[in-house]
Amino acid sequence: MSFYRPDHLSDALEIAAQGPGKIVAGGTDLYPSAKQGQRPEFYLDITAVQELRRVRFTQTGTHIGAGVTWSALVAADLPPAFDALKAAALEIGSVQIQNAGTVVGNLCNASPAADGVPALLALDAAVEILSTARGTRIVPLDRFITNVRQTDLAGDEIVTGIRIPPQPGNMRSAFEKLGSRRYLVISICMTAANIACDDQGCIEEARIAVGACSPVAQRLSTLEGRLIGQRPADIEVTPEDLAPLCPINDVRGSAAYRMDVVAEQVARAVRKAAVS
Repeated sequence: MSFYRPDHLSDALEIAAQGPGKIVAGGTDLYPSAKQGQRPEFYLDITAVQELRRVRFTQTGTHIGAGVTWSALVAADLPPAFDALKAAALEIGSVQIQNAGTVVGNLCNASPAADGVPALLALDAAVEILSTARGTRIVPLDRFITNVRQTDLAGDEIVTGIRIPPQPGNMRSAFEKLGSRRYLVISICMTAANIACDDQGCIEEARIAVGACSPVAQRLSTLEGRLIGQRPADIEVTPEDLAPLCPINDVRGSAAYRMDVVAEQVARAVRKAAVS
């Protein structure tokens, strides 16, 4: 077994093409997720590739490189539409984890309780993937994570970044998380809301995503459509609004408890985003 840490993306792609290997972008979940008796042919650490360690702004939106850590994201000068993502970043592990762990690593780990996923879904994010054989392809985030710990990533491909389209200037966002304690905890459930209101204070665009209540985080499209034209203070969340969710019973909480909490989280996140 070999370990590689190249400085250039071209070198990383050549190594990945030799697969199957394990790509490392922070490595905070590398050992906890390892299975006894199983190991990849090589580890490929991409965090030394400088071109992947930047947050860039272009006419087509915001690009978060695969090597951008949670701490770097929090420090980046981003508009209010990204406040939910920054709030999620501050909930991920300890400061040491935030300094090492990356936004893209959180996606590729594909945990149902990945705190960054709902906020990125609410930003309409897409995943940028590169390989020597097929070049670049862009996959919407809601199609990239396919199931628990599963993604639409081939063995010779590297996720090079996250693409986020331009956000409306009046869009604000908020993030709500429930855990059994304040820090260093796996989410029981979490909600991200991106809300834009018109001059009369009514919702004109809504994007709401919930994590840890289904195998893959889900947008609540029915609720999003129903909120248009409403005042945030007047919203009510119904069981029909939460139909895409299918939470489980586990040691952190029952399915019924999660559904009750999410209904309240959604209302709080929408109202908080609307007044921020």
